[in-house]
Amino acid sequence: MIVFVVLSAVLATASLVYLVYALVKPEKF
Repeated sequence: MIVFVVLSAVLATASLVYLVYALVKPEKF
C-alpha cells in the first residue's frame, strides 16, 4: 500500500501548508 502512504503524506503536507497560509494571510478568508 505504498500509494496510500504517499497519498496520506501529500494530504498532510497540503493541509499543513494551507493552515500556515491561512494564518499568514487571514484577510483572504
